[in-house]
Amino acid sequence: MPETSLAPFLLEPWFSPRPWGTLDLSPWYALKPSEPIGEAWLTGDACTIATGPPAGKTFGAFVSEHKQEVLGRLSSSFSDYPLLLKILFPHEKLSVQVHPDDALAQKSGQLRGKTECWYVLTADPGAAVALGLQPGTDAERIRNAVADHTMESLMVQVPVSVGDMVFVDAGTVHAIGPGVILLETQQTSDITYRLYDYGRPRELHVEKAIEATRYHTSAGKIAPQQQADSTLLIDQKYFAVDRFAQKAQSSVALTGTATPHTLVLVAGDAEIVTGEDVLSLKRGQAAVVPASVPSYRLRSAGGGTVVRSIPPAL
Repeated sequence: MPETSLAPFLLEPWFSPRPWGTLDLSPWYALKPSEPIGEAWLTGDACTIATGPPAGKTFGAFVSEHKQEVLGRLSSSFSDYPLLLKILFPHEKLSVQVHPDDALAQKSGQLRGKTECWYVLTADPGAAVALGLQPGTDAERIRNAVADHTMESLMVQVPVSVGDMVFVDAGTVHAIGPGVILLETQQTSDITYRLYDYGRPRELHVEKAIEATRYHTSAGKIAPQQQADSTLLIDQKYFAVDRFAQKAQSSVALTGTATPHTLVLVAGDAEIVTGEDVLSLKRGQAAVVPASVPSYRLRSAGGGTVVRSIPPAL
């Protein structure tokens, strides 16, 4: 495949078992897992390319082989794809947890920390996420709450509905319960410090979590901003996420950003048109648009909703 002929492609998701996950991934996936699945990683290194000449290669290997063409101007700063997208399927409560920022993560030998955001795909009536700590909380109160199983009482509950965007900056103590399915865009990192895990036999990282915790953060719901052809859901240091809600028999012309980005179909139908090539999007799969793609059209026959995640321009 010539270096100049990279085209958008789909990735097969990689499924991560979690004790709080589900055995029913419908309607997103037809998979019938033998153990609970908590996360579908849409852009992880282990994901397999599903379309085009590179089909069958792992995404991580392909990025390494075509670093300049995939990453564009980011290739001097990143050796991997800078954003990890996931769909989260909590059937039970996740742990109460926190992620370190870049500086703290790098002190422990990691490449980067983990700032993330959640786009709410489904939400039961009354659904909420736990985001941040009650005023007056300090390290000693956290230690005591972990010991006496009252950690949830220190958390701020934020109601959520379908279409909401929630920002979770590094250092924010947070938790997700059942009743929602979330599309997560985050820095490519898997560092999690668990404070409390509802009695599950998994390791806790109380002191590391307390070190990573910020008692005042920018976490919370982000108000959408209507653009000409899209809705801007969030725009911050590590990523921008917007949404295209197309009517039947419509298309929108998009110009490349000199950085890669991903498109995830969350409802209806859509396809990416680049010259004579047409790539049909599939719900629950990420379409990667390499930085070398100068322009394309996003087209829908019956109407569809697509979420686009873009890394920083630097």
